[in-house]
Amino acid sequence: MNGYRTALLTGASRGIGEAVAVALAEAGLDVALFARNESDLARVAGRVRAAGRDALVLAGDVTREEDVVRAVREAEARWGAIDVLVNNAGIGLFKPTWEVAADEWRRVLDVNLTGPFLFCKAVVPGMIARGRGQIVMISSDVGRRTIPDGAAYCASKFGLQALTEVLRKEVRAKGVKVGAILPGMTDTYFAGSVQGDPRKADWLKADDVARAVLAMVAAPPHAQIDEIMLHPMIQEY
Repeated sequence: MNGYRTALLTGASRGIGEAVAVALAEAGLDVALFARNESDLARVAGRVRAAGRDALVLAGDVTREEDVVRAVREAEARWGAIDVLVNNAGIGLFKPTWEVAADEWRRVLDVNLTGPFLFCKAVVPGMIARGRGQIVMISSDVGRRTIPDGAAYCASKFGLQALTEVLRKEVRAKGVKVGAILPGMTDTYFAGSVQGDPRKADWLKADDVARAVLAMVAAPPHAQIDEIMLHPMIQEY
């Protein structure tokens, strides 16, 4: 896929992350899997290897810079380079603004915004040195609109959109692509829900988001897909 051989994926243990990991492997990439739950990562790694690709399990917290730097170094030591970075890790918090505790606010911003910043900071210099690479941010449609009870989550995703657009302007002349996927309601384990709940039958599926990631990564070298927004075919939109 465009000569890309390796990818590092955060939030890789289930849901959208698992779907993206398998899709990248089936497209021919070796995948470094980063998340907090090592046993879930090992299961996903088995699926990557079943697709015929190498998998590297990297347990850690996206908000801890030492974990991020260690993960990037391990992946680079194993494969020589990280061609694709997918920042997928994210958490949700939904309650009235005045009921959000300061530590809850900080946690959402740390995971959803600081985590992608730290991974980009660690990966981008190598991509610039090689003159190529692709960064994909898994954002949300609420990075472009707001919803009640979503102050922390919306703020984190609006911030992620800003980070994406600034970084894109900084690195596109250096051969590095930066894009965002903005899904609407998606049937995953997000915010403590259950993937496969019949009440979410009409929502997007994790595989839908994975296909959008592949489309972005597969764009020809002379073209960059800045943004893909996905919505289910239901009346909420």
